Amino acid sequence: MRKIILALAILYPAAAFAQGTGAPPATAKPPTVGGKPLVVIGSEKPKASKKEASAKPLSVAQKLQACQDIDDGTKERLNCYDAVYAPQPKPKAPAAKSASECRFQKEEDDRLNCFNKFVDKIPQLPR
Repeated sequence: MRKIILALAILYPAAAFAQGTGAPPATAKPPTVGGKPLVVIGSEKPKASKKEASAKPLSVAQKLQACQDIDDGTKERLNCYDAVYAPQPKPKAPAAKSASECRFQKEEDDRLNCFNKFVDKIPQLPR
């Protein structure tokens, strides 16, 4: 019985030492089979949180109405509108018939007033 305990006392630490405790070195190659790298099939992608999963992309009207929360007549509100419809100023812009045509106005004040005129007419949408 003593010989068995003595043998275990000697072999157990040697086996633990042989297994190693650290991660493989960074230069180690990924495991291969037949010279081809192993491939994981059916791996799960990280799931999005409930907020991200339930968040739907906003419509253009909702984006424009979100700009209404910013103080009227400020550069920040115009920047918000410009983020929805990028400005493309034309020297002789025609009269705007929709909010998307306001981006053609050359002057910032005119463009802001044009956006405000059309966004005020949009019925309140749920957020």
